[in-house]
Amino acid sequence: MKQIYILAAIVLLISCKENTSTTSNYTTGTKEITLEEIWDGTFSSKRMNSLNSMNGDFYAVLNTDEETKAKTVDKYSYKTLEKVETIVNSNDIKGLDGFSSYSFNNDETKLILGTNFEKIFRRSFKGTFYAYDIASKKLTKIGDEIQEPVFSPDNKNVAYAKNNNLFIKNVASNKITQVTKDGQKNSIINGITDWVYEEEFGFVRAFEWNKTGTHLAFLRFDEKSVPTFSMDMVGKENYPNQQVFKYPKAGEKNADVTLHMYNISAKNSKKISLGDYEYIPRIKWSNNDAILVATTLNRHQNNLKLHKVNALRTSTTLLLNETDKAYIDITDNLTFLDDNSFIWTSEKDGYNHIYHYDFNGKLINQITKGDWEVTRYYGYNDSKKTIYYQSVENGSINRGVYSIDLEGENKKLLSNEDGQNTASFSKNLNYFINTYSSTEIPPVYSLYTGEGEMIKVVKDNVALKEKLSEYKMSPKEFSTININGNDLNMWMVKPANFDENKKYPMLMFQYSGPGSQQVGNRWNGSNDYWHNMLAQKGIIVVCVDGRGTGFKGADFKKSTYLNLVKYETEDQIAAAKKLSKRSYIDENNIGIWGWSFGGHMSTNALLKGSDIFTTAIAVAPVTSWRFYDTVYTERFLRTPQENPGGYDDNSPVNYADKLKGNYLLVHGTGDDNVHIQNSYRMINSLIEANKQFDMFIVPDRTHGIYKGKNTRLNLYTKMTNFIEEHLNKESTKSIEIKG
Repeated sequence: MKQIYILAAIVLLISCKENTSTTSNYTTGTKEITLEEIWDGTFSSKRMNSLNSMNGDFYAVLNTDEETKAKTVDKYSYKTLEKVETIVNSNDIKGLDGFSSYSFNNDETKLILGTNFEKIFRRSFKGTFYAYDIASKKLTKIGDEIQEPVFSPDNKNVAYAKNNNLFIKNVASNKITQVTKDGQKNSIINGITDWVYEEEFGFVRAFEWNKTGTHLAFLRFDEKSVPTFSMDMVGKENYPNQQVFKYPKAGEKNADVTLHMYNISAKNSKKISLGDYEYIPRIKWSNNDAILVATTLNRHQNNLKLHKVNALRTSTTLLLNETDKAYIDITDNLTFLDDNSFIWTSEKDGYNHIYHYDFNGKLINQITKGDWEVTRYYGYNDSKKTIYYQSVENGSINRGVYSIDLEGENKKLLSNEDGQNTASFSKNLNYFINTYSSTEIPPVYSLYTGEGEMIKVVKDNVALKEKLSEYKMSPKEFSTININGNDLNMWMVKPANFDENKKYPMLMFQYSGPGSQQVGNRWNGSNDYWHNMLAQKGIIVVCVDGRGTGFKGADFKKSTYLNLVKYETEDQIAAAKKLSKRSYIDENNIGIWGWSFGGHMSTNALLKGSDIFTTAIAVAPVTSWRFYDTVYTERFLRTPQENPGGYDDNSPVNYADKLKGNYLLVHGTGDDNVHIQNSYRMINSLIEANKQFDMFIVPDRTHGIYKGKNTRLNLYTKMTNFIEEHLNKESTKSIEIKG
């Protein structure tokens, strides 16, 4: 399950302690935010085009010529940010009517251009792809309705997937070799991940060339025994179209995933034995072109192994074995140095840190240390013997970009001290574009050297900040609140004309999923504008990150293990009760809302906290973890067979009879992630308990409920009216859609 929250607003970081009032120099205007403005782009921040780092100190950007409408791939210098050349212009290519994506081969002499994309799931799509030789301007069609094409390192071949099989096309001869022949929908997948791997392990392409292009390693998914899920998509035709796919719910059979090695010259594949495992969440070639490293996990996801696979002998040896009393997260941080020693990140000392191992799996040293988390690993600059990373060393709500050497010495902060700093490094790590924002400052994109010297501001959002100064904007006040023995991060948004002698309704917002964070010193988007709009109407909006959320160490994050949602719900209920004691909070008018995991939480809070919560909105909620997928759910709960209480004791379908307040249930019927089955079961439970509630079922929409004209505007109008009617009882005027 991926975190669903729509990024939001303008706010101000104020350091404060629990129950301590704060003041700020934050100024507001007189205009009021409207729902139409939130969703028509009025408050959109300027962003940089997505750039791809190239060899040397260069990057490429996909642009559109304003006059000719041609698509171009342009090369820029990191040092000057000036365009160096246009690599390809769609108007110059015969036989190609534009393109929507591009990727380079290793030496950047060729491109793969893509068009006619058709989305499959969250990350996967198929399309028409071409190979383009930059020097000769020769265009070669790779194929239609194919997935994930990639050049071999020797530039001779392109490997790709189609119809669940793997193929290799020789670019010079156009000869196609079919690597696998047993692929079949909802049965066998070669080289592409199944639904649950794509969603929970975060990748689609499950094949990798070795360094010389002599071998192709790939995963094979046998999902014949995986139960099938189906959804009726209403569409625009007379009859619905049924979407059918394999989806392993908690405790059910996963696909049997195996590793295979294809020899290009011999044109044969061999299955690689990796011992006992349930998942193969990563494969990666080392700098030795004969050695692949495959990652395996057991079903409980607390026993991780790195296997060295010899492609020539198809033999394996154990490189590293890491265990945990709860679970181990999968990352893309494995990095091989020139000598094949490698960088690895781990929570084994209680916080996520960077480690250096030799190629026999012997620990050389722990590079970062401390009671703080490394939140991103950016890479290793061999020429400077320097590692770059992001962390929360300046507080869990902030992010900084740092450098450190292999010995763990000479650590340096390269970015701003506060707020959120995220780096996009050049391929050689000599430069990076830093994206900085805080609750006061919209995103600012700046060019830095690898030593942390800021060269120039690339793009800012001063115009947006000036525009927002015309509106009644309220500061986001940060503090901590002690709940159940823990100091939890919290923000609060009060009405602009706040009077501490008055009482205000309170709406709590949260997500609360394992390792997530909602209370961060960053510039957000639509939800915070909506929260400010509600504050304009006299509602105090609050967010508390309870137990199980991230960036405070492994013990805090994993404290909810085997009891998912139990402690998180207790923390939200306790926080609401504690906040209700404040003189300006109306203790009889407290609501809560959330999306996805947060929808489960808001439902639980209303049912189990009926003595404090009067209103709740749940968007696309899980209502029983028995309905959600194996990888995510079992990571935190193990299987239902092993831990039935962990599944049932906190699933609201089992205690719908506790409903006393106002409940709005929202779901998209095309949600392939959190199936609408969750809401249908909740509806049936409420009916059986003879409880009244409101629901908003959105046809064909996926988990994000956004596709189609006015979809988000309509949804947020519905939620606003519901809150106006049931929570803010002094103001019951409904809002009409103008879009």
